[in-house]
Amino acid sequence: MRTVLVLALLAGAAGAETGPTGVAFTDVTQAAGIRFKHTNGAFGKKYLPETIGAGGAFLDYDGDGWIDIFLANSRNWKPRAGQPVHPALYRNNHDGTFTDVTKAAGLAVESYGIGAAAADVDNDGRPDLYLFGVGGNRLFRNLGGRFVDVTARSGIAAGGFSTAALFFDYDKDGRLDLLVGRYVEWSLEKDLFCTLDGTHKSYCTPESYRGQTALLFHNDGAGAFSDVTQRAGLLNAASKALGLAMLDYDGDGWPDVFVANDTQPNKLYRNNGNGTFTDVAVSAGVAFSEAGAARAGMGVDAADYDGSGRPGLVVGNFSNEMMALYHNEGTGLFVDDAPTTVIGRSSLLTLAFGCFFFDYDLDGLPDLLAANGHVADDIAAVQAQVKYAQAPHVFRNLGGRKFEDMGARLGPALQRPLVGRGAAYADIDNDGDLDVLLTTNNGAPTLLRNDGGNRNGWLRVRTVGGPSNRDGVGARVTVTRSGGTSSWALVHTGSSFASQSELAPTFGLGPAPGPVRVEVAWPSGRVDSATGVPPNRTVTMQEGKGLVPLPESR
Repeated sequence: MRTVLVLALLAGAAGAETGPTGVAFTDVTQAAGIRFKHTNGAFGKKYLPETIGAGGAFLDYDGDGWIDIFLANSRNWKPRAGQPVHPALYRNNHDGTFTDVTKAAGLAVESYGIGAAAADVDNDGRPDLYLFGVGGNRLFRNLGGRFVDVTARSGIAAGGFSTAALFFDYDKDGRLDLLVGRYVEWSLEKDLFCTLDGTHKSYCTPESYRGQTALLFHNDGAGAFSDVTQRAGLLNAASKALGLAMLDYDGDGWPDVFVANDTQPNKLYRNNGNGTFTDVAVSAGVAFSEAGAARAGMGVDAADYDGSGRPGLVVGNFSNEMMALYHNEGTGLFVDDAPTTVIGRSSLLTLAFGCFFFDYDLDGLPDLLAANGHVADDIAAVQAQVKYAQAPHVFRNLGGRKFEDMGARLGPALQRPLVGRGAAYADIDNDGDLDVLLTTNNGAPTLLRNDGGNRNGWLRVRTVGGPSNRDGVGARVTVTRSGGTSSWALVHTGSSFASQSELAPTFGLGPAPGPVRVEVAWPSGRVDSATGVPPNRTVTMQEGKGLVPLPESR
C-alpha cells in the first residue's frame, strides 16, 4: 500500500524529476488553493522595513491532526480605500487543498507584520499565535478554532521593529515564556535619506540606525507576562536581531539562545539556570566570521547535523559573506565548517534569510534548506553577479560533516529564482515526509510538496507535557533503531527567519525500518520511554504516561 501511494504521488507531480534519492519537490501552491500576496507597502520612499518581507507558520490551529498554514502580511503605509491588507490563515482540508478561514478565525487584522510564532501559551491544548512586526505586536489566544486578541492584558505588545520571536520555558516552571528579537530604531519620523548616486534615495543599511535590544517576557500565568529583559541579563541596545534559535549547546539541560544579528556580533546566551543568561558568543567562536568581522546574520537554526550528540548551528548571511555552519566541538567552542564545504562555495553570492535543518529524504541525516533573495532590487546594477531574485539552496547531508548541493536536482520548483524570505517545514499531507513553505517579499508564497521522501521509513513524535509545558517545548526526543543507531531532536519554536515549522520532530529511519525505541527527556527532568514502536506513523508521548495508544499508520 505504501509503495502504491508513493508511485501515485510521483505520478501526480507534473513535470517533477526526482533527484538521486528519488525525491522531488513539487509546487502545489495553486492546486492547494493558496491565493495570497505579501504587501510590503513600497511606493518609492524606500522605507527600510520594505526590504524585510514577511514569514509564515505551520500550526494545527483546530486540533484535527492536519497542519494548517498562517501567512504574515505587512501593509500599505497609507490606508487605501477598499484595499485592506491582512494576514491569512488557511485550514487544511485533508485532501491536498486549503481554505482561507482568516476572517472566521478572527485574524483579519491590519498591521505592518513581519512574522509569527505559535505555541500553547496557556497550557489548554490549543496553539496560540503571536504576530510581530513594526509598531506593535499582538498575542492571539486560541479559543478552539477562533482567536481573540489578548495583547492588552498580556503585557507583550513590545513595540519597536520586531523581526523574530520564540516561545521557550527558560526557567522550567511549566509555562512558556517569550523572547522577541528586534532590529533597529526606525519609524516614519526617524527615516533617513540614503543614496548610492548622490541624488536618488536608496534603502539605508542597518548600520545607519541604532539597534534595539531583544525583549524577554516571563509567563506569570493567568495570561500575564512580565518584562524581565534587564534582570535576565539580555539588555543590549546594540543588537540588530533577525533570527533566534533555542538550543542546549552545552548539554546541561537548560535552554540557551542564539541571536543572529545584522552587522553586529551574534550572541550566544548561556542559560545560567537561575533566571539569568551570560553572553558567551565571543569565546564560543560564533560572534564573528573567521576573519573577525561581524556579518549580516539573518535566519538561524540548530540541530545535531553531524551525529555528535551536540547541536550545531546554521546562520544565513549576506551576499559575499557565505552562510555559516558552526560545528559544536563539545568544549564550549564552535568551528565554522562552511568555508571548507559546498555550503560555503554555493552560498557566497546568495543572501540567505530563512534556513533550517530537516531530513527531506528520511535517511536519518539532517539536510539543510535556505531561502535566498537580496534586499536591494537594483543590486545587479552595482554587482553584476548578484541577483535580486535567487533560487533556494538545498544541501543533502552525506554524513561525516559533508554535504552536496541538491538545488538543481530536486525538481524545477527549487530552481526558480525568488525574493525569498521566510521558510518553514511540515508534513501537510500526513504521508510522513516533510513539505516546505517559502515566502517572498512583496510576492506570493510557494508551497512545495515532498514527493518520494517517504521511500524511507519515518517516525513523527508529538509531545504532550504534564508538569512541563503542554507542547513539550525543550524536550529532547531520542529515537534508537535496531543495531543501536540513534537520532535526537529538541522540540522547539522559532528558528529560520520570521517563520515557524511544525513542533513535532520527524525522524528518518532509512530503508527497511523495524521497530524503534523512543525516549523523551522532559524539561521537568522526567524521562519517559517506549520500546517496540512501529515505524511509519505519528505517535504521541505524554509526560508521566509514556506512549499514548498508537493510531493507525497514515
